[in-house]
Amino acid sequence: MQKRPEYKNFFKVGVDLKKVIASAAALLLLLIFLHWQNNSITETEVTIVSEDLPAAFQGFKIIQLSDLHSKSFDKEQHSISERVSDASPDIIFFTGDLVDSKNYDEKPSIKLMEKLLETAPVVFVTGNHEWWSGHHQDLEEKLIELGVTVLQNENMQVKRGNEALVLLGIDDPASGLSLEEMMDSASKGTTGKFKVLLAHRPERFPEYQEYQIDLIFSGHAHGGQVRLPFVGGIAAPDQGFLPRYDAGVFRAGGSTLIVNRGLGNSIIPQRLFNRPEIVEVTLKSQ
Repeated sequence: MQKRPEYKNFFKVGVDLKKVIASAAALLLLLIFLHWQNNSITETEVTIVSEDLPAAFQGFKIIQLSDLHSKSFDKEQHSISERVSDASPDIIFFTGDLVDSKNYDEKPSIKLMEKLLETAPVVFVTGNHEWWSGHHQDLEEKLIELGVTVLQNENMQVKRGNEALVLLGIDDPASGLSLEEMMDSASKGTTGKFKVLLAHRPERFPEYQEYQIDLIFSGHAHGGQVRLPFVGGIAAPDQGFLPRYDAGVFRAGGSTLIVNRGLGNSIIPQRLFNRPEIVEVTLKSQ
């Protein structure tokens, strides 16, 4: 009598193979999603309206970048620089942590600055990682040689037509100076003018308000690293769990704070629902 083929084992192998293929496909999709979350840059547009803004600055456009942490989006940093160029800004702000202290590599950072300077003037202030790296002075000298304006507890005028606004920039507190010392130095001679501050750490917002700053640009919080709907950021440096100043726009005491989610990562290598960000700010008078 002819023996029947073992169909039972055949189908079992087939089912197991389908499970392996499905698991591999799910893993691949997860890896693609995580890569996209870390590397797909998003743009956030913000309009700031102020009756104190000089009339000549109506429509003045600012691009803010922050927290690159030595990351390369591509060899020439085109992913960032071309998006910035397309926005046609009047000025570009970089609010600290251009480099990463644990994985120090200034080449991607210098390359980005070179590309940005082809579009508009660039103003830079330090973050904690510049100071922690031990290379902050050498890096700042290289940035200045490129043509970047580095503000170290000082201010400058940004002119448009016959009018001007005042731009203040302070070092990160990792420099060893107190915030009061840095703000006192940076705010000298700025009474009665529309004031914009570049300061890496957003959690010091209540203290910035004491100096009657109109508009503040910060980074540092990395958007809370992982963001959840209706919750926001999960954790941020110097703010801990469920940070208050994680990303976006905050208003209090006559001041407006803009917190950039940043471009790169440091201790935690993965972003989730928190893609790298370019912030585009347009100033308008009432």
